[in-house]
Amino acid sequence: MKSSTRGTLAALLTGVAAAVGAAAAATPASAAGTVPVPVPLEGVEQSLDMELPEAGGELPVPAPGAPEGPSYVAGRLVPDRALPQLPVSGGLPGADLRAPLPHVLGDDFDHLAVGAPAADLQTLAPGLTLDAPLTPPDPDAFGLPEPRLPQAGVLTPVLRTVPGADLGVGAGL
Repeated sequence: MKSSTRGTLAALLTGVAAAVGAAAAATPASAAGTVPVPVPLEGVEQSLDMELPEAGGELPVPAPGAPEGPSYVAGRLVPDRALPQLPVSGGLPGADLRAPLPHVLGDDFDHLAVGAPAADLQTLAPGLTLDAPLTPPDPDAFGLPEPRLPQAGVLTPVLRTVPGADLGVGAGL
């Protein structure tokens, strides 16, 4: 094997290994469904010499699903759901906030905490259903279709979620 062929093969194998490593590193974030987003406030705390709230969040990773394709319905020329609804699953963003509250009787801090975890969200995009202005072939009329009014309908979008939040007060931050 020539040295240029070996170099090309080594570069190719290195690229493949890097791509496989990147895909393996990206899998846990996409498998989790949300990506944590910390809000760094430590520098502000040190510069102001005071205790600030701790904040963080979660951003959902939307994942498109497979649409339910058109289906044949007896008595119609055009399949049902001519433009199928596209399902997308993801989530609502989450937030976590813990703020210090000065204790009335001493120097200790109590805290107020608000937690709104990311909630699952399933959606279906709008769809379209139509029917032709002709009936299917009629055997009693020598196989000729009969005219009729065209039909069209819009399939409404769907949103499903159950958001929640927690509010609490306690000792320490």
